[in-house]
Amino acid sequence: MDSPEVTFTLAYLVFAVCFVFTPTEFHSAGLTVQNLLSGWLGSEDAAFVSYHLRRTSATLLCHSLLPLGYYVGMCFAASEKQLYSPSQAPETWRLFLLLAVTLPTVACTLIYYWSWDRWACHPLARTLALYALPQSGWWAVASSVNTEFRRIDKFATGAPGARVIVTDTWVMKVTTYRVHVAQQQDVHLTVTESQQHELSPDSNLPVQLLTIHVASTSPAVQAFDIRLNSTEYGELCEKLRAPIRSAANVVIRQSLGDLFLETFASLVEVNPTYSVPSSQEPEACIGCMQTRASVKLVKTCQEADEGECQQCYCRPMWCLTCMGKWFASRQDPRRPDTWLASRVPCPTCRARFCILDVCAVR
Repeated sequence: MDSPEVTFTLAYLVFAVCFVFTPTEFHSAGLTVQNLLSGWLGSEDAAFVSYHLRRTSATLLCHSLLPLGYYVGMCFAASEKQLYSPSQAPETWRLFLLLAVTLPTVACTLIYYWSWDRWACHPLARTLALYALPQSGWWAVASSVNTEFRRIDKFATGAPGARVIVTDTWVMKVTTYRVHVAQQQDVHLTVTESQQHELSPDSNLPVQLLTIHVASTSPAVQAFDIRLNSTEYGELCEKLRAPIRSAANVVIRQSLGDLFLETFASLVEVNPTYSVPSSQEPEACIGCMQTRASVKLVKTCQEADEGECQQCYCRPMWCLTCMGKWFASRQDPRRPDTWLASRVPCPTCRARFCILDVCAVR
């Protein structure tokens, strides 16, 4: 392909990927289905269920039109191929055009089926119908969901393509093409996985992501997984009526302090070690009195006469956990991004040190 085709193809590919998996920049610029069609979709706060019935349908249709948009653009970027006249276009492009037309046709057919009988065939409506009383329909359940969503005490978190919403009665997961709904009193929740990431893009601190499996006692309700930050786990538990079980191999670190202690320990492991003289007996940690002292403050970040850190002459008296807790207790909780680079006084002699000066005892 010549230069115009390559340029357009790469540009359109980037646009299509960002339009489907909308990054923060696209949300800020308003290049989302929700923003472009906001007049037709209505307000999520005013009518949650109706909004997502339309949103999921509009999203499916818009995404299915992307291949056709590429073909139309190539009619101008590669005019010598005569793509504007399918009968004269190369066979490969005719097959691509057939696919590009088929996708929105199938999407329109599916959306028409969903919208039949006032959206009664939509997957969200069919799920809500499972919770309807015999004398009422799914719209009565939808009205209950709408009312609870408008309350300010709901739990809501997650990115736009994977939002988690918990109200007094419902557990919901909002994805690009679907809304999963389950009633609290009928679900079993299990923490199945935890993933530890060294840095969060928002705070430059370690983050633990939990995967919670939500399974309904009704086999007709499809199970789904929700993901959230471990620091939000406590707030989620307060909103849920049912307990959350944890798999045997999953350790949940709910607080920022827990995450900091883990990072603190991993950084100390790569620092130089301190060899205890043979004449010195190991002592119990004076912080917890449960384990032996395992760290010694030795200025290793800079030369002895440079920087803000000072040499500590105390013998090993603290374990790694207690030293980490002391370090965290001296930080500004409103500025967690500064914790790792800060300096604190020794808990015994008040000599200032940083994390690079904490050496494991060998």
